[in-house]
Amino acid sequence: MQSELGVTHSSELDRSVRSIARVSASALTASEFFEQYQKPGIPVIVTGLLDTQPDWNLGYLREKLGTFALPIRRYGRERYKQDKRTWISIGSGTEAQRVPFIDYAEMLQSGEAREHDVYLVKRSLKDTPLEQNLALLQRVGEKLGLSPISNFNLWLGTSGHVTCLHYDPMDGTLMQLHGAKKVVLFPPSQLYNLYPFPFWVHLRHGLKMRASYSQVYPERPDFEAFPRLRQAFQHRYDDVLQQGEVLFIPAGWWHELTTVGDEDGIVCSVNRFWHIPAVRSLRLWSKWRVHLGSVCAIPHVLANMVGAIASGNSQALSQICRNLAKITHNLDSECARSETLYLRLRLCRASLRILSCCSA
Repeated sequence: MQSELGVTHSSELDRSVRSIARVSASALTASEFFEQYQKPGIPVIVTGLLDTQPDWNLGYLREKLGTFALPIRRYGRERYKQDKRTWISIGSGTEAQRVPFIDYAEMLQSGEAREHDVYLVKRSLKDTPLEQNLALLQRVGEKLGLSPISNFNLWLGTSGHVTCLHYDPMDGTLMQLHGAKKVVLFPPSQLYNLYPFPFWVHLRHGLKMRASYSQVYPERPDFEAFPRLRQAFQHRYDDVLQQGEVLFIPAGWWHELTTVGDEDGIVCSVNRFWHIPAVRSLRLWSKWRVHLGSVCAIPHVLANMVGAIASGNSQALSQICRNLAKITHNLDSECARSETLYLRLRLCRASLRILSCCSA
């Protein structure tokens, strides 16, 4: 049976699981992409956009990055066995350390990275030796007619790393440059069936927690603890993003990503976030929950700032200031976009009134 996103098939959990539609970049214009996927907020896998990219395998990355320092996090395999209801931090709450890339490459080759789930996380390609590749990656946004809101970010690790179920408040693209990623998706309509952390969790834990993360494991569902999860599973999408493919993930769509390595066991991706069409942005409650969570985090962030000042920890203070600046920037941007749309709607309404008066 054909769904709006792709084909439907039966899974081991006796439910219908949909796959994500694939479309060739050569058969898609920017206006078609907007009308069919971005405007309604429908995920799609686009093929043929990365054909001119080199294979970002470990040898290529070692040659390009050498001793350049990049951030890695040691998540540990026990992370995936924890009851998420006991979490006091998500992945970004795990302390990052900067190491020369050649040292991380050794961890990847020796098996240490796989054993301890050591992952290279969200490093902007800007001001790195890989910056020369940006011109080729820019083609993704240009072809699809997307307006960027972030830099290109690098993600690298071994097979078996899981980015737990969450959603983003912006449209995103995931570009698979080596290896593959298993993708699980749920639409925004399943927000409360997926048991998100409440936005007030930020009051206690600040930005170490996220209201955009789910408390459930879609691969190990506990229907007794989370009974509404059965309803969410009726709307689940599963697929594998292969090397050279680009996945468009609309804002509010829940996604869990699991790395699937090839013969060398290495998986490399780049992602970027994009502006949401204004009308869809305004009505997307999932997005506003994230901003409410950020506001709730401010007292915790300020308390940490006082502690950093008192202890003279300049590095921590610098990071706290960046977090506050990011919160302020995001809120300012959303308010500006919302106000612009509100003024446009009022202008349209006034124009309609004038036209109706004239026709009368």
